[in-house]
Formats: sequence, C-alpha cells, structure tokens
Amino acid sequence: MSFAFRARPARRRPNLTPMIDVVFLLLVFFLVAARFAPEGAIRLARPGGSAPWEGAPRLVEVSPGGLALNGRPMAGPDLVAALAALMPAPDAPVVLRPAGGATLQDLVAVMELLRGAGFGTLLLTGRG
Repeated sequence: MSFAFRARPARRRPNLTPMIDVVFLLLVFFLVAARFAPEGAIRLARPGGSAPWEGAPRLVEVSPGGLALNGRPMAGPDLVAALAALMPAPDAPVVLRPAGGATLQDLVAVMELLRGAGFGTLLLTGRG
C-alpha cells in the first residue's frame, strides 16, 4: 500500500491593494471637505462695565428692512457717518439691537460694517 502525500499548497498573502485604495480615498475626501481658513470672530464688549455711559445715545436697530440709528432709518454708509459724529471717544461703545425678524446674518453684516469703519466696541442687547 502506498500513500500519496500532496505537497502543501503555498500560503497566499492577503491582498492589501483594496485597503490602500480606501485609505487614499478617505484622505482625499477629508482634504476636500476640510476648512483651511481660520474662522472669523467678532469681538463684543461685556455689558455691565463699571464705566458710565458717555455722550449721546448710539442705538443701532437691525431689522430685515434696514437699519435705524436712535429710531431714524438710514442706509449703511449714512449710519457710519452719523455714528462717527456721535462718538465721544474712538473706543466708545455702540449698542446693537436686533428687531423682530432680523436674522443672524443681518446682525453679522452690520457688525462687520461697523468694525470695518473703525468702531471697535459693540454691545449686543436682546430683541426689542
């Protein structure tokens, strides 16, 4: 009686090519989806400071229909000029109040307008 032993088949290595493809696809996805620019920030002054209010009132109401300074409707460039005339000091605060229906984008647009015009201290109040 004779026994025929077959040679053991060579052990196959796992194929890593599909896994490497998936890793590179994930890398490309996260590179495309990531934001590389720093987030913008708008600095607001804390209410309730110890310094008393100085000068004329400076209340800017933001509504979907436009802007109003101390109750008088006006456009953005006119608002900057009118506010500049009311400022007792360069770092005096300007009070912002969103009116009914104003969106966050409306408020941020006014903040950027004022910040770009040199008004550095902005106070934000609740809706009127």
